[in-house]
Amino acid sequence: MSARLWDVRSGHCMYTWKHRTPVRAVGIAMGDYQILTVNDPVMSSKPTIFVYDLEVDNLDEMRAEPVREMLGHESKINQAYWGPLNQTIFSCSDDGTVRVWDPESGKQYKIEYAHEKAIHNFAFSKDFSHFITASLDHTAKLYDTETLTCLKTYKSDAPINAAAISPVSPHIILGGGQDAGSVTTTDSRMGKFEIKWYNKIFEDELGACRGHFGPINCLDFSHDGMSFASGAEDGYARIHHLASGYVETVDTAYANMKQ
Repeated sequence: MSARLWDVRSGHCMYTWKHRTPVRAVGIAMGDYQILTVNDPVMSSKPTIFVYDLEVDNLDEMRAEPVREMLGHESKINQAYWGPLNQTIFSCSDDGTVRVWDPESGKQYKIEYAHEKAIHNFAFSKDFSHFITASLDHTAKLYDTETLTCLKTYKSDAPINAAAISPVSPHIILGGGQDAGSVTTTDSRMGKFEIKWYNKIFEDELGACRGHFGPINCLDFSHDGMSFASGAEDGYARIHHLASGYVETVDTAYANMKQ
């Protein structure tokens, strides 16, 4: 029931924000002047996004109370991120919506009923121009950040818990699988615990990477796009390295398609 600020180099805990319920998600604004936290709606509390001022150079004077509390989601908030230039906060929830908030006023000014079931995760593209959502309704959707227009829909044969957009190629990856409560009674091949690759433009499934034997809950690309990490219910975090000619191969394939 806390969020903690860490010094990456030393591993030292610099500050702790206490909460009344477990903390579901956190985020640091670009420029390191504010953070956000998301609570779990238990013990009669409502799903809330909290915003705190961050004074890295003067931790003794930093306030432990939030400067903003944002309410609106009807179910558990699974993820929240600062939007482009910290002008907005984006969040997704078990209620199937993506919501956009004004961090200055705390008001919600955009809402998209994106999925029929819970959205477990979403991720921005490198330039923040679009983002992808991952849902238990077996789909992932690509949205325009400014208008919240749905651009593409990617279909899977299993619940999707996580998604990521490659920063260097027109690819996305999706992960998920059968519900964790049924994992012990199912063969890993039947649980569909693989990472699936899709063409971002044409929505085609390109292939899959196996290895996990539990539902995949998180995915992310490295900044250069030449590797990606995955975390799953099996307790493993895996780093997957792509071949050195990956980008060149993709560029050549698309050049031939255009011809």
